[in-house]
Amino acid sequence: MKTGRKWFNVTMMQNLYWYHTFFALAYYLLALIAPSDSIEYYRSTQRLLLDSGWMASYGTGSTFINFVAYPFINYFSFSYEMMMVIFAWMGYWGFVYFYIFFKENIRFTHKFQGYDLITIFIFLPNMHFWTASLGKGSIIFLGLGLATYALSHLKNRKLALVLGLAIVYYVRAHVFLFMIVGIIVGFVTGKHKVPAYQKILVIAAGVISLALLYNSILDFVGLDSENLVGSFTEMSSQRALALSTRANSGIDISNYSLVLKLFTFWFRPLFVDAPGINGLIVSVENLLYLFLTYKLFQRGFFKFFRMGSALVKTSAVVFLGISIALAQTLSNMGIIVREKSMVMYYLFFIILSFLDYKKSLYISKKGKILAQKQTPPQQVINIA
Repeated sequence: MKTGRKWFNVTMMQNLYWYHTFFALAYYLLALIAPSDSIEYYRSTQRLLLDSGWMASYGTGSTFINFVAYPFINYFSFSYEMMMVIFAWMGYWGFVYFYIFFKENIRFTHKFQGYDLITIFIFLPNMHFWTASLGKGSIIFLGLGLATYALSHLKNRKLALVLGLAIVYYVRAHVFLFMIVGIIVGFVTGKHKVPAYQKILVIAAGVISLALLYNSILDFVGLDSENLVGSFTEMSSQRALALSTRANSGIDISNYSLVLKLFTFWFRPLFVDAPGINGLIVSVENLLYLFLTYKLFQRGFFKFFRMGSALVKTSAVVFLGISIALAQTLSNMGIIVREKSMVMYYLFFIILSFLDYKKSLYISKKGKILAQKQTPPQQVINIA
């Protein structure tokens, strides 16, 4: 990873590894005293040995986690703790790929309270907690990071893109859908120069993927292809009602407007509705999200977005598409906190790109003023 990248901070990545390991340990200790999906994934994978074997777990969603874990558990006899380490390692690489993506596409250093924003983003505790265990969170974060990293230099990273998108599809098919749509929209409308053959290749691959996987994606989500709007509304209402009754972190969002649902998904809890000590920690992060999102309401954002690169527009479609889909269905605060870890880095990239744009304008304007001051005044010749 360091080769050819002078900006790659090896020491920080090592610190990030141990930081991520700390959250893996915290998750493991919590799983010992409270119900955890990770334990059920381990046990259900063990049970597959008594049934039809490895291929019985091949598929999308939760079964894909069993499929990935099967050979380790049933062939090599890995313990639950060893599986936690493997999946935490997958989550760690997601952070590495997003770090490279940020550094390759953000020109300037932007700081908050004296700290580099990119460093802050990759050390956010909530992002690490939900990507450090045996389950969907760690592996889909790896897939998203790998696919996003590939988009920076598609010419040399086609395999990384295919592998990353494949992981996303098998874990959460609806997220794959928005990734494909985002990539197509970004490459078609982005203002930065992209070779024509790359545009054609990406668009063709995206359209073919959607055509081939359309029905399986709708089946996975539980939608009727002949009545998408109606079935989505019904499914959203049922899931929101079911999730709102879980534990003490349920919230009734059925009567919320779409804007309020999105605000809940992105920025809650916010101290007053924080469930426990973990909720208070997340509230600090959410306050940071609010402050940084406010930056997007500054003058010039719409011009920036209209002129934005393919990566900016792809990030916007992925972020908004997944957010709207999830905000319509999630009403449990704990699940909201967990699920939004998939999309927030795309918002962060848009924010950093806009700050880059503002900085570029400032430097350009300052340079013009300085040039004008240094230009000697024109000599006036009196010909009278």
